[in-house]
Amino acid sequence: MAPAPCPPPDPAVSPEPRLVLLSTSHRVAPGLLTVAAWDVLRDADVVTGTEDHRLRPVLADLDVTAETLSGSPAQIAAELLARAASATRPVVWLVGDDGDHPIISALAPALAQRAMTGSPPEVEVIPGSYDVPGARLLDVVAVMDRLRSPGGCPWDAEQTHRSLAPYLLEETHETLEAIETDDRDALREELGDLLLQVVFHARLGEEDTDRPWSVDDVAAGIVTKLVNRHPHVFGDAGVTGPENVEANWERIKAQEKGRTSVLDGVPAGLPALAWTAKVVGRADRAGIDVEVVDVDLPEATTSEEVGGLLLGLAAAARRLGIDPETALREAARDLAGQVRERETS
Repeated sequence: MAPAPCPPPDPAVSPEPRLVLLSTSHRVAPGLLTVAAWDVLRDADVVTGTEDHRLRPVLADLDVTAETLSGSPAQIAAELLARAASATRPVVWLVGDDGDHPIISALAPALAQRAMTGSPPEVEVIPGSYDVPGARLLDVVAVMDRLRSPGGCPWDAEQTHRSLAPYLLEETHETLEAIETDDRDALREELGDLLLQVVFHARLGEEDTDRPWSVDDVAAGIVTKLVNRHPHVFGDAGVTGPENVEANWERIKAQEKGRTSVLDGVPAGLPALAWTAKVVGRADRAGIDVEVVDVDLPEATTSEEVGGLLLGLAAAARRLGIDPETALREAARDLAGQVRERETS
């Protein structure tokens, strides 16, 4: 059964006095407002707010005139209630980006005072826009812009990609330590520090005079990469499991970058152990047979046991006067040479 139509409003019944506090997020474009916000703005008897409110240009385009109220918070609160009490349609106050807490706080005693002498107007808060997930990232970009702009921080103004490189490495290690110690609070903080490095480098990239790129270009690049390398999610490719996903990733990556070797893109500057693991992993996935010392470990060997063996090898090497990092790096370099030779043979 269809619902009965709503009866038209009775013109003899006067609407209740109404003050609407319209809040908006500064992280959302000013014109992206909720339906409720647009409705109350169109129906308002008075729209008012501070002189520099972000919505003023948008409202001007819609022929909605926004007045300006000035004075102390108590004076503004009293004026808003007085106008709402005498208006036949809503009076709208455009809440500022900082929340206008002094004015909002002043409304409570002003309402109480009006309640003693008569019927105070109804006060309603309507969210005009909401933060979307990831909206706080815009704050990080805005803060970094302030730090790098004239009048900002002298230290930040002097930094370059090279001068920031040690901090990127340090923050990466601190993030890894938080993961290894299962410290979730520290991990959240360290990820924030890593994010700062990304935004900082992106800001420097934007300032380049020859080939500038911004944080939006950085984000667009990773979005494109993720979509292209997940055809089983964003396309019609089929996969049989995680191993198949990883193989597809490497194949697509090689096509994108025009790589001729499975070792292309493996940075030789990695610590020796990480570099070795990368080289062995790439060779295994490509089915390239390489000659390494055969260490026969039981399948049930744990991560702790492997760590103990590596620790023992490092300690033994030191006792022999051999630097384990250098020794392993040389062995990994020979292994990489084997891989490239087998690829071309």
